[in-house]
Amino acid sequence: MTRKFAVAFASAFVATLLGVALNSHAKELTDVKITELAGKLKVEINGRLFTEYHHQQVPRPFFYPLIGPKQLPMTRNWPMKDVPDEEHDHPHHRSLWFTHGDVNGVDFWSEEPKAGKIVHEKFLKIQSSRSTGTIKSQNKWIAPDGKVVCTDDRTFAIHARPDERLIDFEITIHASNGDLVFGDTKEGTMAIRLAETMRLKGKVGAGHIVNSEGVRDDATWGKRADWVDYYGPIQGQTVGVAIFDHPNNPMHPTWWHVRDYGLFAANPFGVHEFEKKPKGTGDFKVSSGGSVTFRYRLVLHAGDEKQADIAAHYKAFVSQSKSR
Repeated sequence: MTRKFAVAFASAFVATLLGVALNSHAKELTDVKITELAGKLKVEINGRLFTEYHHQQVPRPFFYPLIGPKQLPMTRNWPMKDVPDEEHDHPHHRSLWFTHGDVNGVDFWSEEPKAGKIVHEKFLKIQSSRSTGTIKSQNKWIAPDGKVVCTDDRTFAIHARPDERLIDFEITIHASNGDLVFGDTKEGTMAIRLAETMRLKGKVGAGHIVNSEGVRDDATWGKRADWVDYYGPIQGQTVGVAIFDHPNNPMHPTWWHVRDYGLFAANPFGVHEFEKKPKGTGDFKVSSGGSVTFRYRLVLHAGDEKQADIAAHYKAFVSQSKSR
C-alpha cells in the first residue's frame, strides 16, 4: 500500500465514521414513530416511549404517560396507575386532554354519572417520519342520553428537539347537530395534570408558575396571557411545560385555569368565574352547521422558563403562524 493510497483510505474511513455519527445524531434528534396497539397509539421518539394516546373505553381521549426531556415523567400517574406520594383528587384529570365542562348544558369535564363522553370515531391519519409524528382523528361528543351534541376533527403533530418535546394541537369543533353553546365555566379546556413534584403546593410540590405578562404562581389563575409555563423538579432536575395560545384563537389571549396542585389549563370560556362578571358573560355560541377551531402548542422543556427561553419560543411560534 502506497503512502498516498493509505492517506486516501484513512481519509475516506474517517469521513465514513463522521457521516455515520452525524446520521446517528440526526436520528437521535428527529425520529418519531407511531404504532397502533389495542385501544391506543404508542408514540416513540428515537426508539423510546414518549406517550400513548388512549382512545377506546375511556371517558375521553387522552395522552398518558407524557415523557419529557431526559426521559422524565411529566404528568401525574393517577388514576391510570397508582404510585406512592400522589394525590387522588379529581379522577378526571387524565394526564393530557381536551374537553369542556358545559357544552349545551352537558358536563364533558368530570366523570360523574351524568357527565357526557367524547367518543373516538376513527383515525384520518397516522403518520411517522424523521421529523414529525402526526395523528388526525374524528370524535363525537355524546350526552348521557346518547344524543350527539357535536363532533370534532383533531390533529396532533409531535416533534422532537434537543432538550424539548413539542405537541402542536388543532381541534375544529362542528355544530353538526344544532346550535352549540360553550358555557361560562372555569372547568376546561386544553388541560394537563402535572407530576406531583412540579406542583406549586403540596407535600412533595416545589414548582412555580409564570405567564407571558410576568405574573407568577397563585396570581396566574384566571388571568389572560399569551402563554403560561409551569416548571418544577422531577428526580432532582428542573423541567417544565409551557402552553401557547395561538394568536388566531377566539378570545385570544385566553384565560388560564392554572392551579397550585398541578392542574394547568387554557380556558377561553370561564369569564364569569375568572373576572367575577355576570354569569354567562363567557358563553360562546356556534350556529348550527358552523364550526370553531382552536390551536395550541405545548412545549416540554428542560430548566425554567428563562433557561428554555419560552418568551422567544412564543415569538417564533407567532411568526411561524403568520407565515403560513
